[in-house]
Amino acid sequence: MVRKQQLDKKKERITSINFRILIIGINARNILGSKMEGFGNYSFELVRRITKNHPEQTFVLFFDRAVDPKFEFTSNVQTVVLFPPTRHPLLWIFWFEWSLKRALKKHHIDLLWSPDGFCSLSSSVPQIATIHDLNFEHYPQDLPWLVSRYFRFFFPKFARKAKRILTVSDFSKQDIIQTYGISSTKISSVYNGISDEFRELRMEEVTATRLIYTNGKPYFLFVGSLHPRKNVQRLVQAFSAFCLVNFEIDLVIVGNAMWKQEAFNLSKETKDRVHFLGHLSTTELSLVTGAAFALSYVPYFEGFGIPLVEAMCCGVPIISADASCLPEIAGDAAIYCDPFSVMDITDKMSELAGKPALHSSLSKNALSRSTQFSWDKSAEDVWEILMEK
Repeated sequence: MVRKQQLDKKKERITSINFRILIIGINARNILGSKMEGFGNYSFELVRRITKNHPEQTFVLFFDRAVDPKFEFTSNVQTVVLFPPTRHPLLWIFWFEWSLKRALKKHHIDLLWSPDGFCSLSSSVPQIATIHDLNFEHYPQDLPWLVSRYFRFFFPKFARKAKRILTVSDFSKQDIIQTYGISSTKISSVYNGISDEFRELRMEEVTATRLIYTNGKPYFLFVGSLHPRKNVQRLVQAFSAFCLVNFEIDLVIVGNAMWKQEAFNLSKETKDRVHFLGHLSTTELSLVTGAAFALSYVPYFEGFGIPLVEAMCCGVPIISADASCLPEIAGDAAIYCDPFSVMDITDKMSELAGKPALHSSLSKNALSRSTQFSWDKSAEDVWEILMEK
């Protein structure tokens, strides 16, 4: 009875929300036609659901370059391209404080949602910002100097400017509260979801995928940009040590260099067993993830870690860094290592490779835990927050 009353109240609240007719602006500059990374995927997955689920509302998506024709939006969506393309911190300032500010007024925007955390500081339009993490506050040296300075100067201002802040984990929520002194009542954490393409593969699919990428060998997998905080350098060093005692399992790295190219200095023996695939489409990535022996994901700072959930949906065990939000997301689907210890990462690779029962247990835990993450649920929760008075 109590449960039914709670559901009725929630339904009543959502129904009342839906009758608030607004013109909602969305910063869509990360929805790119090719090589779309974390912010872009987050933006696209939520925007396409929210706009489809709420035909009674009008949405204006603001891009900084031509919209790729492959993105099809519903009839209640208008797309607007604003100059200039935002490829430099100075252009970020111009785009948000001049181009976007004018466009918000021109299109009579009632509310702006910014999925990458940026705000227009000089606009009077109410704004909601998704701040994914504060890695630049804790590891500013990992970014180019000007980018680091921009983030550390402007993001405290964005956090104060925003009417509400969304973030993607409880860890990030607490970090924003403590680092910027923002009230907890202003911040909501909503987990990311997962593409429906990620699933447990049949054995013949696993075999076929491994033949394409590693000549049939099982492999540890890393997915993410080759950015210093992703800790790929130590991962490769750990795998090089693992290679001395295990000749059966390779390492596959999916992702592009970001800010600066990592130099790995691989020996000939190790080089033949490390496979750099660059950026993959979602379909390709779902197969490469599902065919992995394990995900080896050891960033020393992360706001959510979507590759963790992708692996869980495929029933793939995880070696995770015991850092930032990662234990919160991976839970009992992973074994954990010190991301700053090459030896510990190597030990966890050897442990998983040598214990089939552990591998099987983590695989079952991964599939069970994956059910907690859904873009449909995320879109519902984000919409409720957007519509709060």
